[in-house]
Amino acid sequence: MLVSNQAKVVVIGLDCAEPTLVFEEWIDELPHIKKIMDTGSYGRMRSSDPPITVPAWASMMTGKDPGQLGFYGFRNRNSYDYEDMRLTDSTSLVEPTVWDILGKRGYQSIILGVPPSYPPKPIKGNLISCFLTPDHSVSYTHPPELKEEITDRVGTYQFDVKNFRTEQVNELLDDIYQMTQIRFETAEYLLQHKPWDFFMMVEMGIDRIHHAFWHYMDEKHVLYTDSTYKEAIRKYYQYVDGRIGELLACIPEDAHIFIVSDHGAKRMDGGLCINEWLMREGYLKLKNKVDEPVPLTSDMIDWNKTMAWGFGGYYGRLCLNVKGREPKGIIPKRHFESIRNELISKLKQIKDEQGNLLETKVFKPQKRYKDVKRIPPDLIVYFGDLYWRSVGSVGNNTMYVYENDTGPDGANHDYHGIFISNTRPVYAKDADIGRLHLMDMAPTLLSLFKIGKRKKMRGVNIFNEPSLYARIKKRGP
Repeated sequence: MLVSNQAKVVVIGLDCAEPTLVFEEWIDELPHIKKIMDTGSYGRMRSSDPPITVPAWASMMTGKDPGQLGFYGFRNRNSYDYEDMRLTDSTSLVEPTVWDILGKRGYQSIILGVPPSYPPKPIKGNLISCFLTPDHSVSYTHPPELKEEITDRVGTYQFDVKNFRTEQVNELLDDIYQMTQIRFETAEYLLQHKPWDFFMMVEMGIDRIHHAFWHYMDEKHVLYTDSTYKEAIRKYYQYVDGRIGELLACIPEDAHIFIVSDHGAKRMDGGLCINEWLMREGYLKLKNKVDEPVPLTSDMIDWNKTMAWGFGGYYGRLCLNVKGREPKGIIPKRHFESIRNELISKLKQIKDEQGNLLETKVFKPQKRYKDVKRIPPDLIVYFGDLYWRSVGSVGNNTMYVYENDTGPDGANHDYHGIFISNTRPVYAKDADIGRLHLMDMAPTLLSLFKIGKRKKMRGVNIFNEPSLYARIKKRGP
């Protein structure tokens, strides 16, 4: 039964918000965020593996890891055919979210831009889909008529910026501000005009501005140049803090408030060309020599002489060509683990151009996740402790590049995002409660509605777990 005096719960998601910038460098310039930190609690919150938007938000809102969810990034293998890839969207998410569970108890939710929520699924309440939405020609709200209402009452909703990997950074900056403005105005409208018990929004602007402007801000960046854009990220954080202040004015004083991010950010020192490395080590063979950088496609590969190939992105994904599994597999199944272990050992020994170890981390999905559904990569790789991205193209004639091969991008993702709440756990000695895990959010949110932790959730209730304080202090990357 719905509790009539239930306090409302609010989650403000800031995709990619970086804890060092928020908690240390700029906190005195973010008065609305600082006020919540001073009166409540905050900490660094460990992201999912891999630490990227999809699957991180889904992991946060289900309490399940990517293996349990069955998707490991934006693009996943749909079958063992070489070209059969599937883009993640809301249909990929079959585990119940916080708002699904609340809806069954009669609670109303407002969900705005939480990935992956396109195409929109029915919920008890109102929903606007996320940045995966292709354009305004499709249905992107629940109920469907909410689409026209938002357009009439607020304006044209913006799912994302057109292209955050662009040289036209001045236009991009304007687009980021415009996107953030319309999204917060939409949030304020919904809070004021729709019934709700649980509200959650995700703003993508911080992620986009990090990728486009980090190298203008960070003097340690390999591409740093003194520019008028040096303060772009700082000023945008200040703007977002102001918008949060306006949003909070629409929320009851007794509401439980959270400000969170799905992962952090750090400078990108370079890109490791994963397929160039595999070719040099004898694991990947092309049919013909490639003299200029191009994306690797399956028709370029001599599968009869290839044991492994990889994908680019903020992290590396390696797939093995296994006999009886892939169409032209050559690795006998009995040798699968030995080849995988061999690759792990060699990947960890990769050095940069100066001869220093990159401190690369490699793991097997079966060892990292509670369960492994659908088809994961055979190995997941964090080059250079995430200071380096994975470059999937071939024809670079080098293992090392210092710009992104899919367009300008100055930042990579980092392991930890932010957690801020206006509530302080009973066990915490001070406001800084250390490093949490984003899977702790789902059981914590449910607990505020007096709903217990659901089956197979991996997280814990942040506010009522006596052992948590000791546990989180021991967590590493």
